[in-house]
Amino acid sequence: MRIATGGISHETSTFAPTPTTLRDFATGLGLYRGSDILAHFPGTNNCTGGFIAGASRYGFELVPLLWTFAYPGGLIPRADYETLKGEFLDRLKQAGAIDGVLLDLHGAMVVEGIDDGDGDFIASVRQVVGPKCPIVATFDLHGNHTQKRVDASTAVIGFDTYPHVDMAERGSEAADLIVRTIRGEVRPVMAFRELPLFWSAACQVTAHPPINEAFRLVHEAERRPGILSITLATGFPWSDVPHMGASVIVVADGDAKLARATADEIGDWVWQRRERWHRKPLTVSEALDDGAKQGRFPIMLADMADNTGGGAGGDSTEVLRTFVERDLQDALVLYLVDPDVARQAHAAGVGKHLQVQLGGKSHPAQGASVPLDVEVVALSDGKFTYDGPMYAGLTGDLGASAWLRHRGVNIVVVSARMQPLDQAFARTLGINCAAMKTIAVKSAVHFRSGFEKIAGAIHNIDAQAIHTHDFARLPYKHRRRPMYPLEGN
Repeated sequence: MRIATGGISHETSTFAPTPTTLRDFATGLGLYRGSDILAHFPGTNNCTGGFIAGASRYGFELVPLLWTFAYPGGLIPRADYETLKGEFLDRLKQAGAIDGVLLDLHGAMVVEGIDDGDGDFIASVRQVVGPKCPIVATFDLHGNHTQKRVDASTAVIGFDTYPHVDMAERGSEAADLIVRTIRGEVRPVMAFRELPLFWSAACQVTAHPPINEAFRLVHEAERRPGILSITLATGFPWSDVPHMGASVIVVADGDAKLARATADEIGDWVWQRRERWHRKPLTVSEALDDGAKQGRFPIMLADMADNTGGGAGGDSTEVLRTFVERDLQDALVLYLVDPDVARQAHAAGVGKHLQVQLGGKSHPAQGASVPLDVEVVALSDGKFTYDGPMYAGLTGDLGASAWLRHRGVNIVVVSARMQPLDQAFARTLGINCAAMKTIAVKSAVHFRSGFEKIAGAIHNIDAQAIHTHDFARLPYKHRRRPMYPLEGN
């Protein structure tokens, strides 16, 4: 049994000003070809790591084609996407006879002139392999799904967790399903249900209420006879595309009516409770005051409007400015993206003092730069290995980076956009996050995978930045339908 694998993965913010180019794919989580995929991903917590584990378990040959992942950012230029897709399809055509395809995708990819990048990619793969070859695709929880990608796939499997700690598990599940399909043990059919709602990030932490109740229903339904898999996706609202929003996809064994009824059951359950999936975020000051009142440290602020993991610039300044104005002690900002200041710090050296203009350089919405006198405490080339559980075993590269200190405020300045998923990189600089009283992270939820265990209190805030969670303020042009809670009930 020979199963081809690979994928082009990107979460695209159409509100981010900078395009996502071929270079961004090469320098994100990487661009791997052929056998390099099998060398790089065994034992890692991503879907391809799960595919590899499944190949070992079932004894099939995994035929690696092309795998690439660019960190979330702006629209992908059409020519760059066509280059990557063309190479993938060429490798697929040259792979010889295959029995199936496992695709490691995101679900919110937008290309210049193509609203549904993932649907276009799967449909292109389908054209090469023909109508009978099984294609199973894995997707992020934040996919903006479409009927096109459902029609082009044999089955889709989405993440069940946020932070995404189950990626390898979902990849392993996909490997199991495609093997059973090839053997003729199951015959997947799918039903797709769209849900026109904005799902607040603070309400998506799957280990906690309220969304854990939705996934309890999903997992109970997955145990029913005839149900193979269920995907509940919360959507990605910073992709301004007609199909943006939450959805349910049910995979049943040969029973289209069962798939349809189950998708509608779960979709209705979610929609009837739609007010539970939306929560107004706090301001910076409200979060700091509430944290101080609780007296549990470190107080963690999720600066989610500047979440680099969603495509924001990572250089918004409201949080930093508030920390400085309040003269906070043992405060930490992770990470502020400012390659100019990082270069200045490296040129000056450890122990030196600099006058810098921090942040506020990628977009006017990020706020004005903050002039500060800082000490260079430590320097790094930006390379590190994730602790996990999210991305466990994978490597990251933040580029030239520095630990700067202004009085009691510590700032980790980096050159590449990447959200802090765990404490690994801070530790390489000598920072003990658990000893801090206040930590602000350029992240919405993923930071919890590595920080929740040390946090005294966690608050999601909506500081000034390009990815506001006040969806009424986003300049949508292509949203085709009313979305709760902005319009209607």
